[in-house]
Amino acid sequence: MLKGKPYCRRCISFKGEEVEHKPSYPKKSPIHLEYELSPEQKELSDKLVENYKKGIDSLVFAVCGSGKTEICLEVIKYAINCGEKVAFALPRRDVCIELSNRLSSVFRNNKVSTVYGGHTKHKTGDIVVLTTHQLYRYKKYFSLIILDEIDAFPFKGDPVLHSTFYEAMNGHYIMMSATPSKDVIDHFKQEGKDILKLLTRFHRHPLPVPIVKVGDSLVTFLRLLIYLNNYVKKGKPVFVFAPTIKECERIYRFISIVIKGGNYVHSKRENRKEIIEGFRQGLFKYLITTSVLERGVTVRDLQVIVYKFHSFVYDKGTLVQIAGRVGRKADAPEGEVIFLGYKKTEDATSCVNEIIENNKALQDMLQ
Repeated sequence: MLKGKPYCRRCISFKGEEVEHKPSYPKKSPIHLEYELSPEQKELSDKLVENYKKGIDSLVFAVCGSGKTEICLEVIKYAINCGEKVAFALPRRDVCIELSNRLSSVFRNNKVSTVYGGHTKHKTGDIVVLTTHQLYRYKKYFSLIILDEIDAFPFKGDPVLHSTFYEAMNGHYIMMSATPSKDVIDHFKQEGKDILKLLTRFHRHPLPVPIVKVGDSLVTFLRLLIYLNNYVKKGKPVFVFAPTIKECERIYRFISIVIKGGNYVHSKRENRKEIIEGFRQGLFKYLITTSVLERGVTVRDLQVIVYKFHSFVYDKGTLVQIAGRVGRKADAPEGEVIFLGYKKTEDATSCVNEIIENNKALQDMLQ
């Protein structure tokens, strides 16, 4: 009991002002995009609009860098033109901020609001970009909810967040993932919902296949220094992923003595946003990071090293997402992904095999 009333221990953290449901009206929402969609993107874009009109929920299974956001633009436009409320939900705050900026540049005539913990002043708009935690404020509110990164923490496996997602819906949804689980795919098949696949990047170059290197602790660390030093000498930006905050800080202390010009970030690092922006602008040559940067970040000509890939935190989905940071730009579609660890794992092998299979699908399509 809390103040004489029953409460759920899981839901106690979800507190704050709920949004009053007011009628909305049709609005013009022209799309400002400086490039055209690929034929594969256009096909899926049209299909999402068709499904939404028919009241069919969709799962978009698309590889990293394929342009999931772009294929949703037309269905967002259609919903706004019909006077319907639209949400774009993601598990993580940093990705919400970046996506909100992108959508604001595309839908210049419309209000795009961003809602996450500590940033809740403007909770309504033509498009509301929000973390999945904030959906509890919107009871039966949205006609269209686009939920990206359904396989990511903290949404993955959280029954409360799943519940708030469905409670916020007053229409239909689109779920998206580069690594949907078998359970998710089976659920969509059983419910008769539509599964749309996009196994090619918009620039039609293959995905980078990780290079796996196994050795003892000393060999692994020396390899890290060698690979990182070579990339820095070539002027290529680098992410080095570490499995924990403690490991992130530890290896940065050692590496920074030998290789200058880097920095580190993790979920508890102060000024994380400023450090990441400095990296984008070339102020830092490399970043040591935890999985906080595994999604939603695009850096031209990026190279990636995963240190201690054998750690339990690196499941197949996480490794696929990390590898997907490389080669995302059309003018720099290639790069290297290096897995360094003490032993091979089933997740790492599955990651490599999945990327090879996706590249084969691309090759078959282009022939």
